[in-house]
Amino acid sequence: MTGCEDAAKKSAAHAPVPRSTITSSNQGSTPVPPAAKIATNNTPIRLELAPLPLFAHKRRSLVMLAATLRGTKEDLIARVEQKFASGEQNYKAGHLEAARKDFDEAVDWLLESGYDLDGDPKLSELFHRVVDTVYADELQAFRAGDGFQEAPAVPAAIDEVAEMTFPVDPRLKERAEEAAKNLSHDLPLTVNDQVLSFLNFFQTPRGRAIVETGLRRAGRYRDMISRVLQEEGLPQDLIYLAQAESAFQPLALSRAGARGIWQFVAWRGNQYGLRHTWWVDERQDPEKATHAAARHLRDLYAIYGDWYLAMAAYNCGPGNVQKGIERTGYADFWELYKRNVLPRETKNYVPIIVALTLIAKDAAHYGIQAEPEAPVPTDVVKPGRAIDLRLVAETIDVDVETLRTLNPSLLRLATPDDPSFELHLPAGTVERFSAEIADIPADKWVSWRKHRVEAGETLTSIGKKYHVTPAAIAAANNLEHGAALDAGEKLIIPATQSQAEVKRRLVSYRVRRGDTLLGIADRYSVSPDDVRKWNRLKSNHVGRGMVLRIYTLGGAPEARPARARTKSKKPSRPTTNVAQASPKTGD
Repeated sequence: MTGCEDAAKKSAAHAPVPRSTITSSNQGSTPVPPAAKIATNNTPIRLELAPLPLFAHKRRSLVMLAATLRGTKEDLIARVEQKFASGEQNYKAGHLEAARKDFDEAVDWLLESGYDLDGDPKLSELFHRVVDTVYADELQAFRAGDGFQEAPAVPAAIDEVAEMTFPVDPRLKERAEEAAKNLSHDLPLTVNDQVLSFLNFFQTPRGRAIVETGLRRAGRYRDMISRVLQEEGLPQDLIYLAQAESAFQPLALSRAGARGIWQFVAWRGNQYGLRHTWWVDERQDPEKATHAAARHLRDLYAIYGDWYLAMAAYNCGPGNVQKGIERTGYADFWELYKRNVLPRETKNYVPIIVALTLIAKDAAHYGIQAEPEAPVPTDVVKPGRAIDLRLVAETIDVDVETLRTLNPSLLRLATPDDPSFELHLPAGTVERFSAEIADIPADKWVSWRKHRVEAGETLTSIGKKYHVTPAAIAAANNLEHGAALDAGEKLIIPATQSQAEVKRRLVSYRVRRGDTLLGIADRYSVSPDDVRKWNRLKSNHVGRGMVLRIYTLGGAPEARPARARTKSKKPSRPTTNVAQASPKTGD
């Protein structure tokens, strides 16, 4: 069976495209020296920064505080319980910010108490109860406004129309058939009542807006998609499948949990090599997802030898299409449609794609106008380790939203701690980035910042903005204390992360059915050995319902009291507390 499957995939590598057909209703029928490869605007510049050591995830023993500072264990439990109860009351009353502060303090007191939370049953139970409550679904309102917040999704275009039916305008049929005869195409174009109903809808104000959005955004990706489809030996008109699915929105999310311009669900994306971790979701990477979609469609065509059936299987899965064929004895989409053996959304899926293809190829004929957006050329760098997008933006003087747009697969405002991760920058900025980032120690890329001085600013005023001392800024930039600043110059800011962000470095993850320790470690870009160590596991076995502690950036925390840390004259690496945001664990 395996040999047959492999042979089928191999034979489909250059699947033959059926002769173009147009049928009527009575016919059948996806320090940082450059060692760069530099290319043209259409091919990204790839700069690999010098390899740097990864974060060393080390668990440090808790530092015992003097009893006079921490109080007795019973006092600690009582104070934490009281603060936790206050947080729950504030949450129920709708005072979310007050509730956040209460929960933060409750966790801070436990982590900074100096007690061994793992070794004491009462403290361990209390700690996990507080953390579990904060991570519970009803408290996800707290996930807002920090660098570890997941990028917001947009509704998938297919959800707006896939389950609807629309009337047919009889006057449209003859015009559509006549127009289709003059179009070049490499997929069959059937003009029947089902297709005509969506042609009619796409000329209404609501439908026109959907089409125009897709036609505009198609300009960004048309050249790339065309190249990939050609490389995979597939018809060029399959691009309209992506227009129907998402209107070319990389952040499109369907009600079924499918993501990206090609709308992969998590398990199917993983089947075709699209990684989904807490940091990145490659279903939202336009080029990687296009390669995956092309291979998937190629495999489906190898099964059916018919593009309409392949597209139907792309939507509802080959199993559902195969069941329909077996029940009716017909390997023809329109026959399966008439016999009502496909899901309603899938029945409409192919007519929607055909209708959009007809319109996109001759928009003026249908009274639709849209100016395609230009492709956006980029440079590509491999930072080699985690870096905050805000720091990247400050080094090359662009806004953070520009970077998020160029890197839609990033789920957070920080890149993963992964040497192979490629970060897209605006074209022509790679040299400035590599030069300015070299001034900052690599292990500070997730906490330090850069600041462009404005007229009238002083070290003191800048220090207040970033919550660091003027002396620390002066030392980081080799300045005299109290030195005058020139407007326009850039300063390195040895900032510590805000308390809200530092806490998010510890994530509490509840094991779900089908999870493995190796898979969980990969999701957070940490090693399985560290996960076992942080959770005192003797093996790789994890059971459903277990709550694991995962340190997402920089390893386990130093449990030192804040007053002891502030005595140091040198800016120190911020310590870790507990996360407020739970990961997206899959669709």
